[in-house]
Amino acid sequence: MEILIDIILKAGRSAVELSLFVLLPVMVVMLSLMRLLEARGVLDRLVVRLAPLLKPFGLTGLGVFAALQINFVSFAAPMATLTMMDQRGTSDRHIAATLAMVFAMSQANAALPMMTMGLDFGLTLIWSLVGGLAAAASTYYLFGRTLSGLEGQLDETLHHPVAESAKGILDVINRAGAEAFKIAVGAIPMLVLSLVAVTALKRFGALDLLTAWLTPLLQLAAIDPILILPALTKYLAGGTAMMGVMDDMRRAGQVSVELLNASAGFLISPFDLPGVAVLISAGRRVATVWKPAACGACIGIAVRTLGHVVF
Repeated sequence: MEILIDIILKAGRSAVELSLFVLLPVMVVMLSLMRLLEARGVLDRLVVRLAPLLKPFGLTGLGVFAALQINFVSFAAPMATLTMMDQRGTSDRHIAATLAMVFAMSQANAALPMMTMGLDFGLTLIWSLVGGLAAAASTYYLFGRTLSGLEGQLDETLHHPVAESAKGILDVINRAGAEAFKIAVGAIPMLVLSLVAVTALKRFGALDLLTAWLTPLLQLAAIDPILILPALTKYLAGGTAMMGVMDDMRRAGQVSVELLNASAGFLISPFDLPGVAVLISAGRRVATVWKPAACGACIGIAVRTLGHVVF
């Protein structure tokens, strides 16, 4: 019992530190920037120009906005857009394609801080776009082809405050800060539970045993077994927790810059237990299409992984 309490306390401390001292500052800055661009109408104009280009991939104007959010704000930022799509009559097929794209893309709350570890953000962003489009298209035309394509009374207007004065700008920043704090605090429970599981596996030797079992198979596939811990952490505890593990490994010299960038394709995305749980809570219809979206996301992540390994 004493060991369990110790694990819970350490996991709780790590979860709070990751949420409040890593995730929150990045989200405050990026979310404020995005909300200011949104209030100035810059994002509206960008979405209008990009929407026709991305329509063949099964994406709508709101889908374009979700792509900007996941790449430049955080894994939870597209929740608002997915909720809007759910409520405004977007077809199930388009929602599934958008959700698959979000699952497969690089999450800003992990990618941006990992630039300090040597991550090539430009390359990550390029393959995030390619993988996201592959995920959306495969879901729209293959895995989600049986979903309803019936559009309701579609309203793709991005309703948002307008910042035309100093007070308006300050209001936008304050709202963005409150939104960032809510998201960061909301991530703590799932992070604590996931980190408890990972820490327990490590403390009781299950991770060492798993490494010993998987090492021969990984070596046959030319995969470094050192990636087992960050991969296990990522898929159980999310990208933010993985970032913390990868930071410790980089400081200890266990992971090179080359290996960090080569593994970014499958380590940096919201396609994990916490990420999926958060995103599908955006709405009832969003939750009903998660299976075809998950299949499409696997295609997109595979494309990203191959791109990072080769290039």
